[in-house]
Amino acid sequence: MKDYEIIIRPLKSEKSAAANAEGKYTFIVAKDATKIDIKKAVESLFEVKVISVNTINYDGKKKVRRQNSGVVEGRQPSYKKAIVKIDQNAGEVSYIGKGGKAVKSGRKYKTTIEDFGD
Repeated sequence: MKDYEIIIRPLKSEKSAAANAEGKYTFIVAKDATKIDIKKAVESLFEVKVISVNTINYDGKKKVRRQNSGVVEGRQPSYKKAIVKIDQNAGEVSYIGKGGKAVKSGRKYKTTIEDFGD
């Protein structure tokens, strides 16, 4: 599954907008996507470092509509929501290489998602 197939769209609400200040972003994702898939997709699409991913599955609500021909029952579509927490203090990554020398990785991550909800 491709990254752009995993992340369907951002979810914008008052609660998710307040969580953006803490580095938490909310997305509607594919139902069969795992937390690892979501983490990789967000990191590659938005160039941020993901700390954690929480997912919630929602069942579609039952809806009833009355017409002249009688009562019509149906359901809204079900979906999966992911709350992704990103690292807001992302800097250079250093690790110990061969011989015990400290090696710095030149990769820097963004600290926010600018495209979120535009």
